[in-house]
Amino acid sequence: MSSKSGIPPEDPDSLHKIIGSLQQENSSQQQQISWLQMENDRLQDLVSLFQKQIYAPKSEVRHAPVPGQMSLFEPDKEPEPIQEEEKIQVPAHARKKRGRKPLPPDLPRVEVVHDIPEEEKVCACGAQLSRIGEEVCEKLDYVPAKIRVERHIRPKYACKCCEGVEDDGPTVKIAPPAPQLIPKSLASEGLLAHVAASKFADGLPLYRQQKILARLDVDLPRNTLSNWMVKAAEACRPVLEVLKERIRSGPLINVDESPLQVLKEPGRKNTTTSYMWVFRGGPLDRPAVLYRYNPTRSGKIPLGMLKDYAGYVQSDGLSSYEQLGDYADIVRLGCMIHVRRKFMDVDKTRKKTRGGKGAAKGLANEALDFIGELYQVEKLARREKLNFDQIRELRQEKAKPILDRFGVWLKAHENAAPAKSLLNNAIQYALNQWKYLGVYLEQGYLKPDNNAAENAIRPFVVGRKNWLFAGSPRGAEASALFFSLIETAKANGLEPFAYLKVLFERIPLATCREDYLALLPTPDFNLSNN
Repeated sequence: MSSKSGIPPEDPDSLHKIIGSLQQENSSQQQQISWLQMENDRLQDLVSLFQKQIYAPKSEVRHAPVPGQMSLFEPDKEPEPIQEEEKIQVPAHARKKRGRKPLPPDLPRVEVVHDIPEEEKVCACGAQLSRIGEEVCEKLDYVPAKIRVERHIRPKYACKCCEGVEDDGPTVKIAPPAPQLIPKSLASEGLLAHVAASKFADGLPLYRQQKILARLDVDLPRNTLSNWMVKAAEACRPVLEVLKERIRSGPLINVDESPLQVLKEPGRKNTTTSYMWVFRGGPLDRPAVLYRYNPTRSGKIPLGMLKDYAGYVQSDGLSSYEQLGDYADIVRLGCMIHVRRKFMDVDKTRKKTRGGKGAAKGLANEALDFIGELYQVEKLARREKLNFDQIRELRQEKAKPILDRFGVWLKAHENAAPAKSLLNNAIQYALNQWKYLGVYLEQGYLKPDNNAAENAIRPFVVGRKNWLFAGSPRGAEASALFFSLIETAKANGLEPFAYLKVLFERIPLATCREDYLALLPTPDFNLSNN
């Protein structure tokens, strides 16, 4: 608009056009600067969050504010008057003396007597000293594992008189070989149970077990141990099929998934991510845990498992679970802990300063306070040891009003933060999941979070840090089977090794569905060999 000589035109209309153009250009630059600043803040928050996820403690515990300290982000709020604490006289009571817990009485005892020499058992007067008592202290001892060889001997019998001519049967009689989990294998059921429990219950990789066995003068290649696990899993597959039925027999199923790297998958690179799915359900007094390996994170996995199921299904906000809502007999539950984690991310990354960042942290703390109040209700129910009906009544009385206020708060602050910021993501996630978050109020046996599934999949995650990947799809499926049996056994109060040993001994004798049902780990499962 300006002339080439740099002298502005004298025409007022031209001047107005120049001024308008400059104002529009300046406004555009300000908007761009504002957007860049918000994007810079968002990226800084993400970097800070990633650093804390890598280096900071993983605890999600919030530190309570100092009593009497005013909130930094609510300067206009009138401080509540400090009330003098009412003094209560507490009557004196006896306290148990703290000390060591007694050692289990069922552990075997070995007595080691420390006596004085015989010559010191004579008194100065010449009389023999009499034993008037003893002092006993118990110490825990450890006996290293021992490897032994079982020799299975089958005597042969024949008639020396007629040499079998008078008998229509075989000339030589011998007892049939004992049923084996893996035919013609040199591994006993006890050794197989030990290897499986060490890897899938204790997270001990096979190469480490190989070294431990080598110190006991037993040389077993790692691929031999791996083949044993795969073949043992294939023999136990009928038990897994009836375990699926038990999962679907309960009123609630918790679902979760975790990444897994599997080698030698057909048509896929070794670096491609696969997944281990976990389903926890069954009767409330006899829970069951089922793991399933699958190369994908598709919604077809939970749909295939939960098709025709009637009851509650609890999960996080993964899009793979959205199609479950299309089934009339399935009622979805959300996870309050996942909502809490989103706001905890804001709390971890924001600095305690005035202005935008401080305001965001203040809003995140308000959301966390709502969630904390909800869990105080759950804590009260546990402390009072309420039954399911009483828990439902307590939640309707105390938790529902808190949840309603939280929903109003989320709606009011829906646009309080810039798009794509951590705070905006947290609020939008909570709003998207809102119709599922309050479903737990309907029944006392429901929980506000999906911790049951996360706790069930945690042993797999811990083990994965040690053995890193599965060597093949068959190995991944074997891992899923053993994790299913071991975690179900643990959920029912059974020791994993003891259960697996009995299972391996009995499963070659099972012939029908009822036999396999009897092999499922339950609280009353008979661990004796009888």
